[in-house]
Amino acid sequence: MAIPVKLEVFEGPLDLLLHLIDKNKIDIYDIPIVTITDQYLEYVNAMEREDLNVVSEFLVMAATLIDIKSRMLLPKQVNEDGEEEDPRDELVNKLLEYKMYKYMSLELRDRELDAGRSLYKKPTIPDEVVKYEAPIDLDAMLEDITLVKLNEIFMSVMKRQDDKVDPIRSKFGNIEKEEVSLTDKMDYVRNYAREHKRFSFKQLLLKQSSKMHVIVSFLAILEMMKMGEIVISQENIFDDILIESRL
Repeated sequence: MAIPVKLEVFEGPLDLLLHLIDKNKIDIYDIPIVTITDQYLEYVNAMEREDLNVVSEFLVMAATLIDIKSRMLLPKQVNEDGEEEDPRDELVNKLLEYKMYKYMSLELRDRELDAGRSLYKKPTIPDEVVKYEAPIDLDAMLEDITLVKLNEIFMSVMKRQDDKVDPIRSKFGNIEKEEVSLTDKMDYVRNYAREHKRFSFKQLLLKQSSKMHVIVSFLAILEMMKMGEIVISQENIFDDILIESRL
């Protein structure tokens, strides 16, 4: 009594060929067409004949394999470039293309399964929680900053402003005092902070055009630090002071 054998289900003839190539550990670029054809025909002969449309696809591939097998026995043809043509080339290209699409479909299936495990929930945070801002601890902000260091930087910038003055040309005519308001200077520093986000305290003062601008800029920095609009830090004792915007 014959023992019934259940065959694996393949999606098509190319799927069966890939199975045989992997099973026999064959190089897809150097397929032993005789061995593969014989094994392929064994699978086709053992298939159920209920679905003629499916079986016909496998029979067409079987005919193709037999045709390639017969051409392998004949002398090899030479193309226009003088190279010998391999009857298996077209089949190899189809197998490689099918293999690529098969792996892509498996990847998409895995992504679909992973996506099915993801859940989304709209945020339900109360407005008062969203708008909450942590209180600013000025003592903690100035923990590593000393007024001595601020004064040293301020005095060094003032000295550079003195060095910019031409000792000869500065005596020509009368120089009128330039009026600078603290409000205008704070607006200037805010715009500068928005643009640079993190910058040097000394760099900001060096951009001022006069002593009065430097003084008012210094006062603007202190006022904005008090209001919590900027954060001041200093990595080491003698390093420059860095300003970071909180706007």
